[in-house]
Amino acid sequence: MSKKVVTLGEIMMRLSTPDYKRFVQTESFDITYGGGEANVAAALCNYGLNGVFISKVPDNALGQSAINHLRRYGVDTQFIARGGKRLGLYFLEPGVSMRASQVIYDRAEAAITEADISEFDFDQIFAGTDWFHTSGITPALSDKAAALTLAALKAAKAKGITTSLDLNYRKKLWSAEKAREVLTKLCPYVDICIGPDATLGFHTGDTDVNLADLKLADYQHVFEQVKAKYGFKYIASTLRQSHSASDNRVSAAIYDGEKIHHTKQYDVRIVDRVGAGDSFAGGLIYGLITGLSAAGAAEFGAAASALKHTIPGDMNHATVAEIELLVKGDGSGKIQR
Repeated sequence: MSKKVVTLGEIMMRLSTPDYKRFVQTESFDITYGGGEANVAAALCNYGLNGVFISKVPDNALGQSAINHLRRYGVDTQFIARGGKRLGLYFLEPGVSMRASQVIYDRAEAAITEADISEFDFDQIFAGTDWFHTSGITPALSDKAAALTLAALKAAKAKGITTSLDLNYRKKLWSAEKAREVLTKLCPYVDICIGPDATLGFHTGDTDVNLADLKLADYQHVFEQVKAKYGFKYIASTLRQSHSASDNRVSAAIYDGEKIHHTKQYDVRIVDRVGAGDSFAGGLIYGLITGLSAAGAAEFGAAASALKHTIPGDMNHATVAEIELLVKGDGSGKIQR
């Protein structure tokens, strides 16, 4: 029987300008669906695991469309609550060359922001569950969503389920001060932390930590601080060097409490970078839950993230075989016959 992973978060409708047009130019949008934890659940199903997504969507055709999208990729949606005012939206203007991508959120009063703890039976949801995953995006949506996230983490930990949290700080959703206040309450119930940064209040010298600005040698110092405070089993982060909106170098690092492992680096030509961090999280979870070492899991996650950059949409549809081939060093892009 495949491992069961439950994820909690928001699924949104995504409207993207076609052909790299600017918002002010476009007369149409390409529509798909996605959201951090939904993307992780879909990826894990693609790897052969049992991915379960819990959320709340409006009881209308748009909510059903989001659910249908998840079902298309094998995600178990039976515990999604129905109701609320609307489905969250976000608009994406894809960047190219020196022009960065732009995101505009339209998710105020989305159904998930009004989701109540009483709408979710965690005893039933977590029956037979091996892993629970959520992110820092969900508690940023509302106080009720933050309370739901905390309740889910507590319930999972009480049942001995491995838990992971991808901090995913979004400055358009809340302030760093509010994020720090909420996230520090979640961390005691987390086993694997992904993406620790200044939102947790860690410092090097006199300045807040921004992992994107650090050299690899500095990471272990940051990770040691995080582990000392919260006792995470593993701490991991993606690493990105942006040459332009079209070309990046991506890799990852993981710390097991003794040593840090830096993965292979991948030079990627970007088709769509949205969801690349979720792809790392999904790959890391897959690696750890199937028995890979911390280093092996991080390598799988980094390769999964690299491949996601080549796939349109929020979700990663790379296969285990494709990811493993890239980990082994075959990134030639030759036609597979």
